Amino acid sequence: MADFKTAPADASVGVKLMNWVDNRFPATQLFKDHMSEYYAPKNFNFFYIFGSLSLLVLVIQIVTGIFLTMHYKPDAGTAFASVEYIMRDVPWGWLIRYMHSTGASAFFVLVYLHMYRGLIYGSYRKPRELVWIFGCAIFLALMAEAFMGYLLPWGQMSYWGAQVIVNLFAAVPFIGPDLALLIRGDYVVGDATLNRFFSFHVIAVPLVLLGLVVAHIIALHEVGSNNPDGVEIKAKKDTKGIPLDGIPFHPYYSVHDIFAATMFLMVFCTIVFFGPELGGYFLEYNNFIPADPLKTPAHIAPVWYFTPFYSMLRATNDGMVNVLSGLAGIAGLISLLGVKGKSRIAIAVSVIVGIALLKTFDAKFWGVVVMGAAVVILFFLPWLDNSPVKSIRYRPSWHKALYGIFVLFFGVLGYLGIQPPSETGTLVAQIGTLFYFGFFLLMPWWSTIGTFKQVPDRVNFAAH
Repeated sequence: MADFKTAPADASVGVKLMNWVDNRFPATQLFKDHMSEYYAPKNFNFFYIFGSLSLLVLVIQIVTGIFLTMHYKPDAGTAFASVEYIMRDVPWGWLIRYMHSTGASAFFVLVYLHMYRGLIYGSYRKPRELVWIFGCAIFLALMAEAFMGYLLPWGQMSYWGAQVIVNLFAAVPFIGPDLALLIRGDYVVGDATLNRFFSFHVIAVPLVLLGLVVAHIIALHEVGSNNPDGVEIKAKKDTKGIPLDGIPFHPYYSVHDIFAATMFLMVFCTIVFFGPELGGYFLEYNNFIPADPLKTPAHIAPVWYFTPFYSMLRATNDGMVNVLSGLAGIAGLISLLGVKGKSRIAIAVSVIVGIALLKTFDAKFWGVVVMGAAVVILFFLPWLDNSPVKSIRYRPSWHKALYGIFVLFFGVLGYLGIQPPSETGTLVAQIGTLFYFGFFLLMPWWSTIGTFKQVPDRVNFAAH
């Protein structure tokens, strides 16, 4: 039996209650480990608010989702009407629904900014590889959660968007038709699909998402937070073992995050109350029309947060496959110049097989592969970056320009994914897709080139 600590006889009721809890559950110790005695770098900047804000939005989504589930009916015949009932007849139902729909977009805004911060400051580098992998898994789960939730209103864009995306799985060789049938639960998107997506959206994916978030935070607190300088603060400690450049997360950064949350909620509430559709980007106008299997919308496009990857999918046509075949051949020839013996034969065979596969399967299939690979490649970022420094602050100036172009192309791909397809748009999307993958695949080479600045032993910090 564990040794129980006894509170002083003259202690207050609150202290005695907390002592009783601590003897049975390490509440105080958990608070110390993850808040008051968790030392974070003292040079955090604006970019370090998006993780905690993402956690806030996750709570908003779960709470509003619970209330929406109380009134929503996952039935193809009544789903749209139940959403209208929530909007018109349920007390404050319109507010809950708009908070949930706005929260979905806000979640992706914050997660994209959070990932961008990790990208520019090298937060994926050793020893935080697992933190980054958990983060990418959260992003993947979030995409699945958003896609499945997108079908639930059973509006025109929900229905036809799901129809297009699910049919993409049919392009997978050999197992495609059966895979698409398994996802739909029927030969067409219908009641079975709605029930499957509802169960995954409400139960399965949120459980996975919550587990990944907990794992992400535990892994982060195990190795410590990165900072804009990329300096490991645990390397310099005082006689008590406290990092010289660290400050307790609570109260310093907890107050910092509360202020950020207040500013965020002001913007969030402004959108919810005055423009929840946000010009059709957060809620498409076609989704206010009941799903009609006999009437296809003039232009089918996913919500904005999927459009960069959707652009890559659309850009992968027969011409793009030919370009990829040529690039594979060139890459193979360059690789052959630097090796000898059996390695040359292995590379040559690999290139020939790769080009043969590119030519064998349909461009639609390779579009699905490209779209999936655009997310999967993020998992390998810790091993692609060979730069001698972590933070962009100490990298060559042209590295910063390269990161800027990357962000520009990602934004352009997102914009093109919303627009109807055109020849010019397809060409720009193809260039953007090649740059996106080139940025990562060539990173082991370009990340080592240039004159790097000297990284300081201690973090740069100016009191304010």
